[in-house]
Amino acid sequence: MAALRRMLHLPSLVAGVCLPFAGSLAGSSLADRCLWDRLHSQSCLGSVPTFDWFFGYEEVQGLLLPLLQEARAACPLRVLDVGCGTSSLCTGLYTKSPHPVDVLGVDFSFVAVAHMNSLLEGGQGQMPLRPGHPASCLRFMQADAQNLEAVASSGSFQLLLDKGTWDAVARGGLPRAYQLLSECLRVLSPQGTLIQFSDEDPDVRLPCLEQGSCGWTVTVQELGPFRGITYFAYLIQGSLKTC
Repeated sequence: MAALRRMLHLPSLVAGVCLPFAGSLAGSSLADRCLWDRLHSQSCLGSVPTFDWFFGYEEVQGLLLPLLQEARAACPLRVLDVGCGTSSLCTGLYTKSPHPVDVLGVDFSFVAVAHMNSLLEGGQGQMPLRPGHPASCLRFMQADAQNLEAVASSGSFQLLLDKGTWDAVARGGLPRAYQLLSECLRVLSPQGTLIQFSDEDPDVRLPCLEQGSCGWTVTVQELGPFRGITYFAYLIQGSLKTC
């Protein structure tokens, strides 16, 4: 979370992307839909088609691809990115995974979803995205990650990705973050994996996840440092644990 806060204080340029009003976000609620619509509307993407808080697909493909390999019984593997924004996680999986994936990115910002759908179809002056495997597919939908009833039935995804979404939602209070976690676990298959990417220290995050993930196994892997910041991948996986 500290990295996200630091980014929001930068006055003009973050990871090569112009954010003309980034400093004004520092005191805002990161769970505010209007704020994110405004961010995605006014970001100066220029020649960069995606924008990533923390890091992009390239930095974590070494973690993701083995998980896809292990779960090949589901073909294609269904992947859900909650709070996808304009990140490269979905597009990276779709265009670079050698394994077939059915990727769905959801975000409550209509602006972000419209941008990503345009990118998928070849807008923004880009070529249409091509799958890394002929059976792969990619979609983007507007949805609130705290209520995915209209998007997904229970146990319907084998891999869920949350890159900074818990961090943003928790700014509106931990009950909201626990609702997000509960909904993610509802749509995750019993043998699936939920990954939360964050820079929040394990001493803070792990007790919250263990409390909210009764019956699941929670582990953590250190990532990076990327651009001088250490991140963590919190993995919540199906198991035979009992509460």
